[in-house]
Amino acid sequence: MDSRTEQTRGAAAAGEVRFLDASTPPHIITLICATATAALSTNLFLPSLPGMAAYFGTEYSVIQLTVSLYLAAQAVLQLGIGPASDRFGRRPVMLFGFGVFLVATLAALWAPNIHVLIACRLFQAFAVCGMVLARAIVRDTSEPADAASKLGYVMMCMTVAPMVGPMIGGFLDEMFDWRASFWLMAAIGVLTIAIVYKDLGETNANKMPSMLAQMKAYPEVIRSRRFWGYSITAACSSGAFFAFIGGGPFVSTEVLGLSPTQYGMYFASISIGYAFGNFLSSRITRRVGINRMMLAGNSLGFSAMLLCVGLFLAGLHHPLSLFAPMILVGLGAGLTQPSAATGMVSVRPRLAGSASGLGGSIQIAGGAGFATIAGTMLDRDAGVYPLLTVMTAALFMAILSTLYVIRVSRQVGEEM
Repeated sequence: MDSRTEQTRGAAAAGEVRFLDASTPPHIITLICATATAALSTNLFLPSLPGMAAYFGTEYSVIQLTVSLYLAAQAVLQLGIGPASDRFGRRPVMLFGFGVFLVATLAALWAPNIHVLIACRLFQAFAVCGMVLARAIVRDTSEPADAASKLGYVMMCMTVAPMVGPMIGGFLDEMFDWRASFWLMAAIGVLTIAIVYKDLGETNANKMPSMLAQMKAYPEVIRSRRFWGYSITAACSSGAFFAFIGGGPFVSTEVLGLSPTQYGMYFASISIGYAFGNFLSSRITRRVGINRMMLAGNSLGFSAMLLCVGLFLAGLHHPLSLFAPMILVGLGAGLTQPSAATGMVSVRPRLAGSASGLGGSIQIAGGAGFATIAGTMLDRDAGVYPLLTVMTAALFMAILSTLYVIRVSRQVGEEM
């Protein structure tokens, strides 16, 4: 253990936390900034997608790859970031990740064509290091009860950031153009790097001799049927949300005639529902059980999508016909995803770290897949129906995978 790590661990034991002092455990503000950077880079520029398609002279299905491939890159990176931080330490891996993110963001501002822009978005995905390592850092420096409280603030940030991101991005797009959102991302990247550099000392007191040591646990996790059930449930539930992230801007602006700012404001509806779903989940999951919570959440989301389709088939082509049911979809996701994440790491408790990384990767990869499908199917003449079809199918698959988990849990006698 090096001297910097010893100081940080000693300060943690004494309960000392001083902001911008790397000899004490990182302040909650630092963890929130790291997480928010990853969350905002996902959807800050969403209202600009139609305008970006016009600027680069490409189809919407191509510009939408800046979302779906970004998510796919995050899924892959999650598999390596955790083991890398176990080997080299949390601090250097986080600083490296945000450094790559900043360079890629600046390069995107001068992208000469759509291919370079997509490549820059792939490297921007390194921002996921903030989301992955914030959880590990809390585990390094906190007792379980205190860790739960800190992670609550981090999860709150992950809910609020996607809510306000499109609102800010829509305003910037109308005031300037699509580059304004990337300039803001660059500024956030600079600020986050500065805060992490000054405040985050090394918290990993037991570095592993090899990155392969943790990855060797993956085969045992993969053999668990319940792990796959929980992971697919999370992937399909997230898939409905990410399909909306990828296709919502096109449907809102090209079909429903909303401005980028209006889209950003309407988009908050799904995040409001998600935040309330998380609140309810924290209050009642202990009594209901995670399997029943997942079934209730996915059933609610699926019912909301049927309502949405029914409203448009009835001729009610109004933004509220799309966004009002999205509140219930978000609520259902808020009920489902915490329980699915808990299930992933509970089927093999001693391999919780590996299960968390692999399950998170599957979840984001599934979301990226549904987002890609939605973007490919979108067409102005087809209206809202391709997007609604993909979202409805994703939630139906989530119900099926939840029922599979319930069946397997009964077979092994470990209902949760």
